Amino acid sequence: RKQCVRKIVLSIDIFFNIGILFYFKYFDFFIDNVNFIFQTDFTLRNLILPLGISFFSFQQLSFIIDTYRCEVPKYTFLDYSVFVTYFPQLIAGPIVTHDELIPQIIEKDRKQINWNNVAKGIYILALGLSKKVLIADTFGNAANWGFSNINSLDTASALVTMLSYTIQIYFDFSGYCDMAIGIGKMMNIDLPVNFNSPYKALTIAEFWQRWHITLTRFFTRYLYIPLGGSRAGEMRMYLNVLIVFLASGLWHGANWTFVLWGGVHGIFLIINKYKKQFFEQLHPALNWIITFGFINITWILFRANSIQDAVSILYRIVKLEFQGINENIVQCFNLVELNYLFCNILKKYPYFLLVAFFTIILMGILGCGNAYERMEHFTPTAKSCIMTICLLIWTIFSFSGVSTFLYFNF
Repeated sequence: RKQCVRKIVLSIDIFFNIGILFYFKYFDFFIDNVNFIFQTDFTLRNLILPLGISFFSFQQLSFIIDTYRCEVPKYTFLDYSVFVTYFPQLIAGPIVTHDELIPQIIEKDRKQINWNNVAKGIYILALGLSKKVLIADTFGNAANWGFSNINSLDTASALVTMLSYTIQIYFDFSGYCDMAIGIGKMMNIDLPVNFNSPYKALTIAEFWQRWHITLTRFFTRYLYIPLGGSRAGEMRMYLNVLIVFLASGLWHGANWTFVLWGGVHGIFLIINKYKKQFFEQLHPALNWIITFGFINITWILFRANSIQDAVSILYRIVKLEFQGINENIVQCFNLVELNYLFCNILKKYPYFLLVAFFTIILMGILGCGNAYERMEHFTPTAKSCIMTICLLIWTIFSFSGVSTFLYFNF
């Protein structure tokens, strides 16, 4: 009887959390599809999405399920509240579990200022902020123009638009992860690794071991394994993988583009597993090209406002009509401070800054380590101090317009 009561309480708690998430994030999506299918005219609510609702909902779900499994020690309500509302990672991850965060929060030694951790935190915070403002926002301007003016794109402009979003979302998410790590470090809190140079991945499976690591972990623990994982045979494993990726796609947004994006990733991962020997025999460089190319193409689906828009951009890429990169896209990379320094070069080579941005950034993505590695080897020096100050000043003076983190939307 006691076990039955525990299951009922678990079901109510899960229903409550998913219900709130559904109401704010998916209610209009559901009503819109009902209206389309049954030709009804139910009114949309146009609800404002609470920041980070997907993240704190999943953290509460993990706590509830772990409590049901008797894996949670006795914490106070204050400990639980701090766990759920810990602001550095609340609105864009990582999705932490109780055993990662609460023991650090209640540890007495961590409640004193550690100036070495403060120095590390400010340094990583500056790196993350510069990634967001100087890199993600620059490429984001080009991506935004391209996705808003699809009919004006030729093949070259469509390719630049695609790559711009690929780089934008990478540095947007990487920048936020660095900032969360940095702020946490200043508080003597160590957050789990959530972003580990994913564009270095040679396979799609490795990509998901490097991109949004804590989300992959959440779905593995609380969906894939409960569904049976790989214990019920090969076909059931493939079905479970597909279910997980469809859920992951829907988690990212209330649009069929996200669902399709998740489904395509799931199918490619299944192919990767089914033909594992074939992919292992390929040269690593070829494996990387296949994986990175696939990621680029599917990011189009992820970013587009509709499946039709995604198809339109893909069509403009494959029809191979080159008319020169659109001037509006080129101007997105001619930053005021750089335009002043390279004005003479730009008169002769108008694409100079665009090419320089892509070349340097792609080399950095593939050749540089991540923030976790930098933090492990960081020592406060005059050089690192000057670098941190310069980055902070540059990013602060580069603030302009309205700039939001992409993952705030998820």
